[in-house]
Amino acid sequence: MNAAAPHDPDAQDADAHVGLFSPLFADGRPLLTLASLGLLLAGAFALFLAATGHFLPHDVTYLGMTPQELCALHGCRVVHFMIHDRVSFGGALVALATLYLWLIHFPLRRGRAWAWWTLLVSVVAGFLSFLTYLGFGYLDTWHGLATLALLPCFAIGLPLAYRRLDEPRGIASLRRPDDNPPARSRARRGRYLLLGTAATMIAAGITITVLGMTAVFVPQDLDYMGTTPAELAALNPRLIPLIAHDRAGFGAAVLNLGLVTFAIARCAAPARHCWQALALSGAVAFGCAIGIHPMVGYNNPVHLAPACLGAILYAAALWFLRGAHHSAGPESRLSNEAPPGQSTSR
Repeated sequence: MNAAAPHDPDAQDADAHVGLFSPLFADGRPLLTLASLGLLLAGAFALFLAATGHFLPHDVTYLGMTPQELCALHGCRVVHFMIHDRVSFGGALVALATLYLWLIHFPLRRGRAWAWWTLLVSVVAGFLSFLTYLGFGYLDTWHGLATLALLPCFAIGLPLAYRRLDEPRGIASLRRPDDNPPARSRARRGRYLLLGTAATMIAAGITITVLGMTAVFVPQDLDYMGTTPAELAALNPRLIPLIAHDRAGFGAAVLNLGLVTFAIARCAAPARHCWQALALSGAVAFGCAIGIHPMVGYNNPVHLAPACLGAILYAAALWFLRGAHHSAGPESRLSNEAPPGQSTSR
């Protein structure tokens, strides 16, 4: 048997003066983790509601109709269209939360300033997206309450985490990657492909958000539902604002996911955990956005083409990046090591 390690009286004396909540507020990462898990649960809940065909209580109150009543009209295509938006939105939230958790527990743990600025820009963009309700006049009270619940975690966690960043701490850190792969290497090609895919996600997110605040539908949407905006408004004048809310929320989630993916592609050093986080995030986001379409019978090739092309480019980027951490330089390998006293075993 191994002898028990001797007790350190000095360490015990030091711990005796530590408060219950001191570890929580000494480093902002626990609060940021809590907020990210809340975001993940919100996305999972959106997927659950969509899978069961339910609306939130305030949606039913606002519409004055249940999903079953709405499903009896237009061959249930309107309800299926709303489900398709909400599945895509839920998948984007889960994917975004996955990347948040990776940022918090890997580069931010190592004091990388670019990870902190990525979180800040994404969080600010996410909270500002709540204001898109001004464009369609529907205030989602549950969305508002969830936003208020997450706000303190980010508002307190980010400043606490900032104090532990390496110098330089400025936003210019987003221009200084942790690793610079050699020209024509697999890692460099994968980085370019991932940057391109993330840029298209940003553009798509902006387009969907603006669409949700203005026209709401593209021609393929109306063809699928077999109706027109005027008919939908006559059916229920509150239906289009509710759909617009879903569209704008989904667009904001895609925009945020694109911003975070772009920063990771630009700044992160090759690492197995990074590749796994990107792979999981992409699988959830693209899997939900594309997979829901055949399930609801919305198979228009023009409508599906951008998402399918994005998924192909994303998969190609991951293929090039796979194993890139084995050929990373000494500096990038150092950046992926655990802090002193923590294991790096896989």
